Amino acid sequence: MYRYDEFDRTIVNERVAQFRDQVRRRVAGELTEDEFKPLRLMNGLYLQLHAYMLRVAIPYGVLSSRQMRRLARIARVYDKGYGHFTTRQNIQYNWPRLEEVPDILEELAEVEMHAIQTSGNCIRNVTADQFAGVAADEIDDPRIYAEIIRQWSTLHPEFSFLPRKFKIAITGAPNDRAAVKVHDIGLRMVRNDAGEAGFEVIVGGGQGRTPMVGHVVRAFLPVPRLLTYLEAVLRVYNQLGRRDNLYKARIKVLVHQTGVEAFTRLVEDEFQAMAEETPQVLPGGELARIRACFRPPAYRTLEDHPATLTEALAADPAFARWHSTAVSAHKQPGYAIVTIALKPIGGVPGDATAARMDAVADLADRFGFGEIRVSHEQNLVLPDVAQEELFALWQGLVSAALDTPNAGLITDIVACPGLDYCNLANARSIPVAREIGKRFAALDRQHDIGELKLRISGCINACGHHHVGHIGILGVDKKGVEHYQITLGGDDTETAAIGDIVGPAFPAETVTDAVETIVGVYLDRREAGERFLDTCRRIGLKPFKEVLYAAH
Repeated sequence: MYRYDEFDRTIVNERVAQFRDQVRRRVAGELTEDEFKPLRLMNGLYLQLHAYMLRVAIPYGVLSSRQMRRLARIARVYDKGYGHFTTRQNIQYNWPRLEEVPDILEELAEVEMHAIQTSGNCIRNVTADQFAGVAADEIDDPRIYAEIIRQWSTLHPEFSFLPRKFKIAITGAPNDRAAVKVHDIGLRMVRNDAGEAGFEVIVGGGQGRTPMVGHVVRAFLPVPRLLTYLEAVLRVYNQLGRRDNLYKARIKVLVHQTGVEAFTRLVEDEFQAMAEETPQVLPGGELARIRACFRPPAYRTLEDHPATLTEALAADPAFARWHSTAVSAHKQPGYAIVTIALKPIGGVPGDATAARMDAVADLADRFGFGEIRVSHEQNLVLPDVAQEELFALWQGLVSAALDTPNAGLITDIVACPGLDYCNLANARSIPVAREIGKRFAALDRQHDIGELKLRISGCINACGHHHVGHIGILGVDKKGVEHYQITLGGDDTETAAIGDIVGPAFPAETVTDAVETIVGVYLDRREAGERFLDTCRRIGLKPFKEVLYAAH
């Protein structure tokens, strides 16, 4: 893992001291809320419906067990005993007291964490593939480049006051697990005809009230030119992005209104000018220094499919069922990647109690070199587990009630906090997620349905990523009553697509029935081997609409 150097420590510690004084002045009445607001937002502190909310960055979703224990301690000491992992690889605390936030930031700084740039019109937390560095299909480790972008973008003087917030995601594999096509800039590692690794650069994706899939503006960008090209894109956006209309200020609108070809020419012109004025490349020594932070752990020499694992799978059906959804291929023989679903039946998607955070930290130390990942699907990952220890790990997860075998299935729901917490929301997300989870709780049924990504947002800001859910649910307000609009066919992978609205919204009391009807149509119409998304794309919306609106 990357460890802070003297510059990182100085920046973070000075920010804590600065914010402590700002909070003191706010509490003393020396600052009004209007004066305090931009200061607190620069430190990730929002004012929600019932209390302040603190959003803490987890850069590219990587945590050490020590950091996870500190997050658990903060939940236990300063909040109500839990935290909420978000779709952008952050963690949010929903009940901190303003006077104690500087203490929280100080505790975070002690373990090399902070809340800087988790809010505001700046470059936000860079997100990455949760399987980075260990995925069997990976070309190169995206954590290296995510860390370089983090350092470059932190407090960048030119890009601290952009027209709107700016989100970058990066994947090192052809299979997109970081939703790069629905980010302001998405970076996907590819190889050119000479076999060299570089980036496909995608710009102008995003969700919110104007969802768009990003456009490829560079099919191949040599690695040493990464920061120069990002700077060219941001300079064009910073100069031409709208600042007069909040809803048209994102780069996706600029790309759409300018046209992809014209926007690309502007970026290329800026890129060439920068390169001619001062050739800018990533220093090879710096690249090597950052790469060294992410060198593989001390793997043992092991074989795939050990006999102990085969025997355990045959002897214990519950373990076999968990294994079928939670375990992914690792590039190192004899090892596996394990997804820990934070989606207990009837629970709150993405929430983790302090006790469970501590349990995951303990399991990471025992089975996974002390490292944990946070996925944009609101789950946790142990990236390096020996296959021969999977059964023992599963037993530990059972003891901590973290063994729900639903990763990738219909109850692995992604949801925002919704109207239970958020002052932007129109409707509640959490009760809908809980109700759908209970309706589809039967494991045989979930596994029969197969892969199905269901996502819920409480408003058009789309923090629950409903636009790219196979089934998306959007909370809307209809004359003061919560309703839910459904979309079908969304996708956040390499075949990204925005879901289509199926028809009029449903009231809260029938939305779960509507989801069941949709799943029923899929089961009736699917062909051999088809996932929900495949069937949806083959037959279109009409068969779903006919049954859905006839039944409801």
